[in-house]
Amino acid sequence: GGSGPAGPPAATGRRAAVHPAAASTSLLPAPEQRIGCWGLAPAQREASLAALRYIEAHLPQRPEANCSKREFLIWAVTGAGKTEMLFPLLESVYASGGKSLIATPRRDVVLELDPRIRKAFPELSVVTLYGGSEQRWEKGDVTIATTHQLLRFQQAFRLVVIDEPDAFPFDGDPVLQYAAERATAPGGTTVLLSATPPKRMRQLAKRGKLANVGVPVRYHKHPLPVPQLLRTAAVYDMLRRKRIPAMLRQSLQRSLDRGAQIFVFVPSIGHAQPMAGLLGTVFPAATIESTSSADAQRKEKVDLFRQGGIRILVTTTILERGVTIPRSDVVVLDADAPLFDEASLVQMAGRSGRSAADPAGSVVFCSRSRNRAQIAAVRQIRAMNRLAATDGYLESRTL
Repeated sequence: GGSGPAGPPAATGRRAAVHPAAASTSLLPAPEQRIGCWGLAPAQREASLAALRYIEAHLPQRPEANCSKREFLIWAVTGAGKTEMLFPLLESVYASGGKSLIATPRRDVVLELDPRIRKAFPELSVVTLYGGSEQRWEKGDVTIATTHQLLRFQQAFRLVVIDEPDAFPFDGDPVLQYAAERATAPGGTTVLLSATPPKRMRQLAKRGKLANVGVPVRYHKHPLPVPQLLRTAAVYDMLRRKRIPAMLRQSLQRSLDRGAQIFVFVPSIGHAQPMAGLLGTVFPAATIESTSSADAQRKEKVDLFRQGGIRILVTTTILERGVTIPRSDVVVLDADAPLFDEASLVQMAGRSGRSAADPAGSVVFCSRSRNRAQIAAVRQIRAMNRLAATDGYLESRTL
């Protein structure tokens, strides 16, 4: 879920407190009634309800393989308000005397989730764990941790939520994947929360081997911005010629004219600063900065960008997730670079149109050629919009 003013509306209403020693959720009202207290949008509510029913169902009686490993995938588009969908699950686990863990790739997300979980559950103890954190040995009703912290636990949680299982470090690391399994208590559930599930997960879901639910729409009920593909020179050539192609310049000017802030993504760290410099000569009135994983001032610049102090931020995939700006447009340069796969392009496009005040946004993929990843990313975004329309979740019908 996004942070700041672009995030979903706060949960409304209160829930009946249940004694933490309760042996089961049988003392609670029906799942449908409990979900109603959280002020979720229809698509969020359906997904949360499906996950809740899965968690509360008894373990399958059949001894076949995969029965002991209970996993549930929530495939939610970027900006769907995924944190809020977890609230009914955390409540259910607490009510039945269990503990929950939310594991997320980045420390800044841990720090952002902490106050949101505390506000939703003032009666629960919440512990945050990341490299260098202070609450190292405390046990909480809800633990929010960076993915690497999974290695510390054994059968400790009735619910383990893996946020962004498609991202580094979880994706492609069998040790962390095993650690997630080991951290889950017998009869517990691992919930996988992703906007761009890896192919392997999608195939399992398609074949009925992985229980799942989709959230094809953002909480504000408007379609996702569909990327426009622009044929332009490579970044290297733009920098060499000290020239921004006219179509790209016009696109950036339109964004500035409408008062938007702009993410400009480049595949190479070395190109970020020179590109910011070149854009500065074209748009001298705009505050333009660059940042990357190699930038010691990254946090300060991102905070300034969030506060509106930077109009154009040239960056790398380090900001493809987790940063939410209410009125923002996205430009991906060298969109045909091998580094930008389908998931990466979908995530970068997902920075735009996240707030109810500015749900349209604009996304432009610039490259010398259209490659498979760009076509697949556009196809995935269009498919989600079609699904949202078919399911009746969209407020504006224009796709």
